[in-house]
Amino acid sequence: MVNLPAIVKISLRALLVNRMRSALTMLGMIIGVAAVITMMAVGTGAGDRIAAQMASMGSNLLMVFSGAATTGGSRMGAGTMPTLTMRDTEAIRKECPAVEDAAPIVNGTLQVVYGNQNWSTIVIGTTPNMLEIREWPVSEGRPFQWEDVRSATKVCLLGQTLVDNLFLGADPLGQTVRIKNVPFTVIGILKKKGQNPTGQDQDDTIYVPITTGQKRLFGAQLFDMVRIIFVKAKSFDDLDSAETQITELLRQRHHIGPRQDDDFNVRNLTQIMQSAQSAVNTVTTLLSAIASVSLLVGGIGIMNIMLVSVTERTKEIGVRMAVGAKSVDIRFQFLIEALLLSLIGGALGIVLGIAGAQVFASVVGAPVIITLSSILLAFGFSAAVGVFFGYYPAYKASQLDPIEALRYE
Repeated sequence: MVNLPAIVKISLRALLVNRMRSALTMLGMIIGVAAVITMMAVGTGAGDRIAAQMASMGSNLLMVFSGAATTGGSRMGAGTMPTLTMRDTEAIRKECPAVEDAAPIVNGTLQVVYGNQNWSTIVIGTTPNMLEIREWPVSEGRPFQWEDVRSATKVCLLGQTLVDNLFLGADPLGQTVRIKNVPFTVIGILKKKGQNPTGQDQDDTIYVPITTGQKRLFGAQLFDMVRIIFVKAKSFDDLDSAETQITELLRQRHHIGPRQDDDFNVRNLTQIMQSAQSAVNTVTTLLSAIASVSLLVGGIGIMNIMLVSVTERTKEIGVRMAVGAKSVDIRFQFLIEALLLSLIGGALGIVLGIAGAQVFASVVGAPVIITLSSILLAFGFSAAVGVFFGYYPAYKASQLDPIEALRYE
């Protein structure tokens, strides 16, 4: 029966005899494990960030943009020519079975003034249900109501970035801000959202009733016209159906012939963001695979050093066999030496990988998330590499002829 504690003790003593060689042999495993943990931490952090941004946008969302204006033969891009109306929004809400709700938007970048402070921000005119579609609650005060839309009331909701830059710590509720010299009463503060997947600060905004925006801020020519319609599908599985239904309905309402181009554009935000998430996962897997090459290189280094060790200790192997050691004892001894090199290197690599991920986060400013699964995966892979690459030297040592080994110089 194999005396495992004794073999481990002998293996540790053999490694300590050549400390420098053992340390250099472990270096490949240390770098490999550290690289895998760091790459997976960076990838997981990026994935979680995208997931948070997806959640901040809302779930099961579609955006319908107005058409593109053409000037001098050049198309100016979606949303530059108003082609959507409030009635289109109502039709989408009522006539598309896959749609749960829809809300119109008129928007523009305007200067907002409070006292001696001013700030350029995105002003959005919309309806009360937009907050439900975007899953964006009010943290203080109240949202505006449908009565505010019908009466074109001059009230507004402020994003947190606007609050920070205009009020400088003062309570904004009940205060009056001016947009294009039109006074608006602050009735609510929107909960902080953060950046969207394109990097835009969602909190740098102000919401007003859409009728107020149409009449007071964006010009009479936009009355009843809207730039964007936000649509929430009933479920993720209904997104494609909702997109098809909206396209068919608007083509019919806008009297667009079979061979004519749409004067609107429908974009599936959820699928776009999920594609981004999939891309991050793919890159993370690729980087982790590349980092794993370091582990294989480290394993080859272990095999090389163990073969050298077998050659150097041939006479020792012969003596051990002569006094009764069996082939399995010799095999286990060298296999455990290789495994110890891998495990010690893996443990040091975990420490280096965690430190490296934290340094990356502080220098680059990107979020990193170190998971137990990534640590166990890297450590387990390093152990497997040690066993795989250590087996051949161990087998070779166990097959030596005792007589020839004793005669070896």
